[in-house]
Amino acid sequence: KQKLSEHEMQSVVIAACRDRAQHDSRYALLFAIPNGGHRHLSVASKLKAEGVQAGVPDLFLPVASRGYHGLFLELKVGSNKPIQAQRDWLYALRRQDYFCEIVWDDPQAVIALLAWYLNVTS
Repeated sequence: KQKLSEHEMQSVVIAACRDRAQHDSRYALLFAIPNGGHRHLSVASKLKAEGVQAGVPDLFLPVASRGYHGLFLELKVGSNKPIQAQRDWLYALRRQDYFCEIVWDDPQAVIALLAWYLNVTS
């Protein structure tokens, strides 16, 4: 079985959340934070001036649940490990009472984590 790229994994998660949002509007609040990727130097410079910061997690669900203010998700594939800036962000966000998780290789695990966080029973 071929592994998904991070882009593919995130796209599967977003599509599943759009589908689930038809029955639970909280899923529609999940959004991507476009910090990654290689950009032209002028675009990268503009984004940095606008406040884009390295290490911010990939996805955010701004829903308070289970005693947390919201859920941040970092998606990884294969042997890709979090960089120091990502670890620093996750640590800082956890200290502010956000639920933060890194999920490797499995969009279904992300979807299950979202259902758990939202206290959704199937």
